[in-house]
Amino acid sequence: MAYKGRYTIENIKKYAGNPSNVVYRSLWEREAFKWCDRNPKVKKWSSEEMIIPYFYDVDKRYHRYYPDLKIVFEDKTILVEIKPAKETVLPNKTGKNRRQYIGEAVTYVKNMNKWKAASSFCKDRKWEFQIWTEHTLTSMGIMEKPMKKIPGKLKPLRPYKKRKK
Repeated sequence: MAYKGRYTIENIKKYAGNPSNVVYRSLWEREAFKWCDRNPKVKKWSSEEMIIPYFYDVDKRYHRYYPDLKIVFEDKTILVEIKPAKETVLPNKTGKNRRQYIGEAVTYVKNMNKWKAASSFCKDRKWEFQIWTEHTLTSMGIMEKPMKKIPGKLKPLRPYKKRKK
């Protein structure tokens, strides 16, 4: 199963944008696209069709942010960013080398800058800004609960040998 690819829209009338250029960058995004496409409560939706300028505190320059989803319901409009839960909280330095910690911290700062701009953008339009993580997608029923990893190492199965009769 591909983690990235083009999403084929089932209900083209609901898509507000270019239906031939809908790209998912994770399986979570793909599942959210399916949910929007099939959900009768969603009147219109689009992916990365909107640009929000944001100021990035690390390089002190303006950049362009493309939120993952814009979803229009009958009573409200929401912008959605889909991210792993670990990218929504300040990284923990424990057990990480310096380069890994700095990389996670820079990602966190960039996300916070984008989300601050998106929140302000939405507030001006009386929309909502939401961040969906794997936990959100599971609780909404968009994705199944992931299987837990089995602790310890599993031994490989021995090759099957036919018995002689």
